[in-house]
Amino acid sequence: MADKIRVVVLYGGRSGEHEVSLKSAASVLRHLDRARFEVIPVSIDKTGRWQWNDLAAIDPAQPSLPILLDAPEMRLARGTDGRGVLMPVSAGAVGPIEIDVVFPVMHGPLCEDGTVQGLLELAEVAYVGSGVLASAISMDKDVAKRLAEFAGVPVAPYRVLTRKAFAADRPASLARAIEGLSLPVFVKPCNMGSSVGIHKVKTLDALGPALDDAFRYDLKVLVEQGIDAREIEVAVLEGETLFASVASELNPNAQHEFYSYEAKYLDPDGARVDLPARLDAAQMARVRALAVQVFAALECSGLARVDFFLDRQTGEFCFNEINTLPGFTSISMYPKMMEASGVPYRELLTRLVHLALDRHQQRHALDRGYSS
Repeated sequence: MADKIRVVVLYGGRSGEHEVSLKSAASVLRHLDRARFEVIPVSIDKTGRWQWNDLAAIDPAQPSLPILLDAPEMRLARGTDGRGVLMPVSAGAVGPIEIDVVFPVMHGPLCEDGTVQGLLELAEVAYVGSGVLASAISMDKDVAKRLAEFAGVPVAPYRVLTRKAFAADRPASLARAIEGLSLPVFVKPCNMGSSVGIHKVKTLDALGPALDDAFRYDLKVLVEQGIDAREIEVAVLEGETLFASVASELNPNAQHEFYSYEAKYLDPDGARVDLPARLDAAQMARVRALAVQVFAALECSGLARVDFFLDRQTGEFCFNEINTLPGFTSISMYPKMMEASGVPYRELLTRLVHLALDRHQQRHALDRGYSS
């Protein structure tokens, strides 16, 4: 048969979601079709070092991929004919490795916010997921909400604070944070995922500490009106047309007031998932259409998980956030929703790799110069 496609599974990264990435990547590594793909694990540690990891040294059954301290350090270089090259930083056990496509299984800032995507563009190598623009705007909850609202998708009322203004005048910032809102509110770093740094604030006394914690992770923080709502998610997959999965619903248990980091990753009974969500036919059609609308408005590519609130009082959906590189752990909702919609995990990964190669070929064919 033809040579296998060389797929770099890129994991780790310098964000607060580093550990989540290790779990997602372990699952992707297990499910990539080895009959079609030659898999090359590459980790990015918390200092930013890229390292080639010997596949033979990784236990495929482990729940998280390791960051091996003695693995050879690599850098990504531009190859020929649209391929990239992993180059060893120093001479040693491994030489240059030509690659076909990168599957970035990473979450959070410096991972899915357009930074890694920009590097891959400069190296002219194919990669799974959205490009620089969509990755950057989708990561910023404020900008994503503004664009979604401009496209006609409802959003909950919210305010935005910057760390600079908060440090300059804390009392004025605290007042502005809840201007026109009523308690409870949710405090969220604008550029973070996996519920890192998110707080449900029920009293004014708790607002300041919640903002202090959120500003540990970002320079811009969103304060959003808390609503009595159900949490609904939809997976979107690119193809000849955009395909939206059946929706799922997250029901945090009594110990977790919302779908926090602890409920997602640390507590095995942190939430009950209804898949499909308990929606009537009209509601299901509505939220799937809204997910496609958000995906298109933000100019996403490949895949995304789009999250909504369903207001229990009004029955209306409002856009919460979008994840352009959603979790791929064994309990992550993106692959589960796709599987429930007729796209098994292994087939999903194969489609994402081929979507990345097709998109890269189209971009690679564009003229880069001008002649009259």
